[in-house]
Amino acid sequence: MSQRTEKSKEKPKESAESKAKPTAGAAEAEAHGYRIGDPGAFARNMVQVSVQSQRLLRDFAKRQAGKAGTEPMDPLNITGTFMELLRGMVADPGKIMEAQFQLWREYMGLWERTARRMMGSNVEPVVAPSPGDKRFKDKDWQENQIFDFIKQSYLLTANWMQNTVAKVEGLDPKSKKRVEFYTKQFADAIAPTNFVLTNPEVLRATLQSNGENLVKGLNNLLEDLDRGEGQLSIRQSADAFRIGENIATAPGKVVFRNELIELLQFDPATKEVYERPLLIFPPWINKFYILDLRPENSFIRWASAQGYTVFVVSWVNPDRRLAQKGFEDYMRDGIFTALDAVEKATGQKKINTIGYCIGGTLLSATLAYMAAVGDDRVNSATFFAAQADFSEAGDLQVFIDDVQLEALEQQMNNAGGVLEGKKMATTFNMLRANDLIWSFVVSNYLLGKEPAPFDLLYWNSDTTRMPEATHLFYLRQFYKNNCLSTGKMVLGGEKLDLSKVTIPIYLQSAKEDHIAPYRSVYKSTRLFKGPIRFIIAGSGHIAGVINPPSAKKYQYWTNDKLPATVEAWQAGSTEHLGSWWPDWDQWLSKLSGKKIPARKPGDGKLKVLGDAPGDYVKVKAQ
Repeated sequence: MSQRTEKSKEKPKESAESKAKPTAGAAEAEAHGYRIGDPGAFARNMVQVSVQSQRLLRDFAKRQAGKAGTEPMDPLNITGTFMELLRGMVADPGKIMEAQFQLWREYMGLWERTARRMMGSNVEPVVAPSPGDKRFKDKDWQENQIFDFIKQSYLLTANWMQNTVAKVEGLDPKSKKRVEFYTKQFADAIAPTNFVLTNPEVLRATLQSNGENLVKGLNNLLEDLDRGEGQLSIRQSADAFRIGENIATAPGKVVFRNELIELLQFDPATKEVYERPLLIFPPWINKFYILDLRPENSFIRWASAQGYTVFVVSWVNPDRRLAQKGFEDYMRDGIFTALDAVEKATGQKKINTIGYCIGGTLLSATLAYMAAVGDDRVNSATFFAAQADFSEAGDLQVFIDDVQLEALEQQMNNAGGVLEGKKMATTFNMLRANDLIWSFVVSNYLLGKEPAPFDLLYWNSDTTRMPEATHLFYLRQFYKNNCLSTGKMVLGGEKLDLSKVTIPIYLQSAKEDHIAPYRSVYKSTRLFKGPIRFIIAGSGHIAGVINPPSAKKYQYWTNDKLPATVEAWQAGSTEHLGSWWPDWDQWLSKLSGKKIPARKPGDGKLKVLGDAPGDYVKVKAQ
């Protein structure tokens, strides 16, 4: 056999060997876990995903067909918002062209740096996530060149979109805020973290589990859609909590009940208590047990341990029968009735109060009404993250315009006069979409995980309904028209004037609160005319309030002076580590009278009706 023939026979062997060897890219992919474990199992799971996806689309189409004509076409007025944006952009096309060229230049810079990195050079990224962005924590977003390029491309695009719309001129401030908000919602939705092939963690899990994660994720999605009756109701916490058993367990009794409230009186934790009782009005948008999640972070237990006789209003979860209960009803049958009941239970006419969020807004309006009619039963008022002036009321303002309010009224009418809890939950979740929506889309639906038990998120998902009359009054009179702070609001035939409120006031706000921003809360220092203490706590709307001293977390700022602006207040403020609760206790204890033998529920003129946390808090809403 010739030498040439022998060589020709060897070539196929070498070629086959070379084909068997993985390329450098394939080797790197395998090293990082991007390899299918069992092709057969993967194929079977992909068939199941296809079948489940078809069922999902079929069920969704069926449910949407059933809703045709019963829901507003554009309840959030997104079309109107972006039509205004388009008109602003058309008015100055030069700026849009310049913005497009700027994006092109940034992309060129990214390509150049990526090429240099592939050649082995160490290069700084063109753009990096913000420090608080948790989406890109997987190591491959930094170490893998492909995913790093995807990440930076997305960040460049997202930043460009938001910066471009922010610079469009000719929009009124409210329209501009809505445009910026919905642009960010869109940017968050198209993040590469939200898709299988562009999220390294999800892609690894899909290949390593042979697609089992996607099968489980689709099942989770179908269950959430079934629970929400066609509307996505994302499960944020495992259903591991039972109200009154392992959550909301502070010992106490129900001592009063009407159709709007149950009044809870909690057992004393000390042998002596302050003479003046403490009455708390939580928001009815959520349930009261945010103040009593677990023993270690329960404000109710802590306040009882400081020697206060603690009463808490537990608002009813309203159904259609209560649809026309108005804001004045919540004042009379809520606050006034509770004040009467506490006086009967304790014999005390002067009562210290707390109002949280919308409960605080109701308390502010009620105090103005009481001042107008000469009712002096409230001895002091503390406000947790509560607003009275809504001129800078935070991100919720993007949902308040005539078109959206009319659509909301139509939805409530169609639902029998109430706003279903799941719709309110969606609104609040949108304010922190990456944390409260997209992180669960990735975890529950793409990774196929079950949510972990988390008391705060369980409470967040335990929604309540809103009665039509009260909710529309609140949105129009406070958020839209800011009537209370401007002296235009009328309740019970009385024109409300907050400057007539002269009792001691404690205003708590939080640095990162996106629902009741601290600069909005500070405006109340110019409205009330009695002695006022204002503080800013660390964290946000919930953790800024629920921060027990034992946790040794966050901080708070104080300033005994109240200058004209919150910026001036901050410049002269003092930072303190830990919880603000002891500061409040020091303030309130001086207003609470002498110490007397501890009161127990049922000692006074009110009979015990049952154990805390009562019945109203256990009523579920969709």
